[in-house]
Amino acid sequence: MKPLLSLTLITAIAATLSGCVVAPNSGSVYSARQAQNEQTVRMATVESVREVTIDKGNSGTGTLSGAALGGLAGAAVGGGRGSIATGIVGAVAGGMIGNKVESDISKGKGVEITVRLDNGDLRAIVQDADEPFRAGERVRLLSDGRKTRVTH
Repeated sequence: MKPLLSLTLITAIAATLSGCVVAPNSGSVYSARQAQNEQTVRMATVESVREVTIDKGNSGTGTLSGAALGGLAGAAVGGGRGSIATGIVGAVAGGMIGNKVESDISKGKGVEITVRLDNGDLRAIVQDADEPFRAGERVRLLSDGRKTRVTH
């Protein structure tokens, strides 16, 4: 493979992998769009906290990128028809590894926080486990009409 073509392909694969980055579900992280938007604030008391796993799903870019890199690496090993066979094996192995890596990256620790609002209603909110919550403590629920986050 020509050096310029290899460099172009590797750059394209790196750009694709950067798309694997997943957005946080933290009570403390705001996107630029969320900044300076008014939110409704309700006070509540934590009833219970349960650890959960947040799965943000696979986009397929890990599999495709891994297959492309594996195919390149495999094709570079053999010569002639051997390079085709090793390229195929490399692509399959790379795809499997890339899928596993993306799957691991897309899962994170979360908490399901069940709260009792001051009016007596119960609500449960799931968010990243980046802030500790305990039963009995007072918290704020911040809501923009679509998303709700729990904060101290």
